[in-house]
This record gives sequence, structure tokens and C-alpha cells, in this order.
Amino acid sequence: MENHYMKRNTELQISQTQKKCNKTEELLLEEIEKLRLKIEEENQIHMQIEIFLRREQQKLEEKLEFWMEKFDKDTETKQNELDVLESAKASDLAHLRDLARLVREYEQVITEDRIEKEKMKRKVEQATLELKSIIKLQAWWRGTMVRNEIGGFKMPKQDKEDKDSKGKQKGKWRGKK
Repeated sequence: MENHYMKRNTELQISQTQKKCNKTEELLLEEIEKLRLKIEEENQIHMQIEIFLRREQQKLEEKLEFWMEKFDKDTETKQNELDVLESAKASDLAHLRDLARLVREYEQVITEDRIEKEKMKRKVEQATLELKSIIKLQAWWRGTMVRNEIGGFKMPKQDKEDKDSKGKQKGKWRGKK
């Protein structure tokens, strides 16, 4: 009986251990299945995320390319505008220099003309002064010639009876009596 009891005990222990192992195996299999499903789900999510990220990367690359092209075009346009403005500035500066040179020439001509007018004015004033002086000199000389009876200038002779002792004329020129 003891033997039988031992045998039975051993069988029961084996049976319990097997049940435990089976139960653990079932739990482990269930867990493996859950993990496998979770891995599949994670793989699908990973694939979706990867596809999404690739699409986004492609969109961003297209946007980057667009903006780089736009930057290049805008830079080229602005550089062309800058070149046009620089050439316009250079031509304007050249025109300004020409105008400044022309203004200096005009100012020089005006200055020379003023100087020339001043000289002419002085000449006219000098000629006028000389003419007045000549006229005065001629008048003085004629007066001297007439008074001294030089040349063809002789005083007309007056009758002695027309003058009184003081050399004044008598007669009708005397005024009221």
C-alpha cells in the first residue's frame, strides 16, 4: 500500500505538473499569439508611418526644390534689376558730370561776358568823360580865342555912342527909366 500510495502520489504529481505545464504552455502560446498580432500591428503601423514619412519627405523635397528655384529666379531678377539700376546710375552720373561741365562753361562765359560788359561800360564812361572834357576844352579854347581875338574870331565893333563910360550900353536895352 505504501507502494501504491507512492505510485499514486507520483502519478498525481506528474499529472499536476503536466496540467501546470499545459496551462503554462497555453498561456505562453496565447501570449505568443498576442505578441505576434501586436508585432503584425506594429509592422503595419511602421509601414504606414514609413509611407507617410516618405510622402512627406517627397513633398518637402518638392517644396525645397520649388523654393530653391524661386530663390534662384528672384535672385537673378533682383541682380538684373540691380545691374540695370547701376548702369542707369552710371549713365546718370556721366550725364550729371556733362551737365556740371556745361554749367561751369556757361558760368565762365557769363563771367567773361560780365567782365566784357564792365569793360565796355568803363570804355563808354571814359569816352563820355573824354567827350565832355574835350567839349569843355574846346569851349574854353574858343572863348579864349574870341576874348583875345585870335584867328578868325574877332569881336564885333560897337559904336562908342551906344556905351556909356562904364561900358554899359545905352538905349533900349537898359530896362525901365
